[in-house]
Amino acid sequence: MEGIVVKPAAGVHFLRAATTKSNGILNQRTFLSLGVGRSCVEKMCLRLRAQQSDSKDGHATLTPAEDHEGTDLKGSEKSPDERAAVDADQGIRIRRRPPTGPPLHYVGPFEFRLQNEGNTPRNILEEIIWNKDVELKERKPLGSLKKSLENAPPARDFIEALKASHLRMGMPALIAEVKKASPSRGVLRENFDPVQIAQAYEAGGAACLSVLTDEKYFQGSFDNLEAIRNAGVKCPLLCKEFIVDAWQIYNARVKGADAVLLIAAVLPDLDIKYMTKICKLLGLAALVEVHDEREMDRVLGIEGIQLIGINNRNLETFEVDINNTKQLLEGKRGDMIRQKDIIVVGESGLFTPDDIAFVQNAGVKAVLVGESIVKQEDPKKGIAGLFGKDISV
Repeated sequence: MEGIVVKPAAGVHFLRAATTKSNGILNQRTFLSLGVGRSCVEKMCLRLRAQQSDSKDGHATLTPAEDHEGTDLKGSEKSPDERAAVDADQGIRIRRRPPTGPPLHYVGPFEFRLQNEGNTPRNILEEIIWNKDVELKERKPLGSLKKSLENAPPARDFIEALKASHLRMGMPALIAEVKKASPSRGVLRENFDPVQIAQAYEAGGAACLSVLTDEKYFQGSFDNLEAIRNAGVKCPLLCKEFIVDAWQIYNARVKGADAVLLIAAVLPDLDIKYMTKICKLLGLAALVEVHDEREMDRVLGIEGIQLIGINNRNLETFEVDINNTKQLLEGKRGDMIRQKDIIVVGESGLFTPDDIAFVQNAGVKAVLVGESIVKQEDPKKGIAGLFGKDISV
């Protein structure tokens, strides 16, 4: 039996009813015994069955966008079955939407949660991605967002800043992350002032900054990104948002970002190609994040990729192992990266000078670090501790 959680809109407790797997018809007697009127029950059943039949697959469709010259930049326009086949073929592990439809259903004053494998996120990244689909329903029209580009601060060269810092230090350039909390660790810093932290990072020798903008899971915001940019911080800024739609790229640029994050575990190849094209039109760098060999091979097969991040966190177990960076940069993959002059960024699990030395020897030219330095009372000292020396200019 699949569970249906029912909650009155103003109530504080959940009531459970049942629906059969054979035909999805609700057990009306259960609701009637709870004092719900017969006509209301019948309407709820009809609406729920209609919502279930309208459920979509786990792949979002990108919003078509136009560049400043009027060129149409359309994303993938495939049927649900075709999208599912593409995802399976490319090893996309994060479903873009609940395959059996959204987990919450509202009928009158009641909230229903149809609990099954198709609408239960398999990990925290999938949960975050599904929430983005909900958030994007509140977005402003792309046309009005584009008009705001005229007032956006000019984009700065994120990649060149990394190259210059790496050349100056002879060590991986630092992308320091302005991060208040995470789903796994909770609040990392109670006295969180994003501008002060960003200024401390810059004074400590960071080449670039990463700013979390997700509110629900990381307690970040686009206000933080704007505040840091408007405060005069010279380090180029990566908008650390979980991007599933081209609209988010335009929004990041309007808010002052110089780079965005694209996650290969979420985005199929065609979406990555489409989004990197938009990034180039807007003057943004695209940090394309991979977790394993298959994702690395996919991204290396896409022309024009300049920046690859290797996340050492296993999406299945969420364990962190920096040996992942070494494994992905060995052999032909490492040769191809050097031939294409791609900058590799090490991510996750970096806490000590030995960790930095390990990924540097593996071939990375930059590292993205948040937790190990944002938790320090003085982030500038935290950076010196991470690298084993003062790396400030």
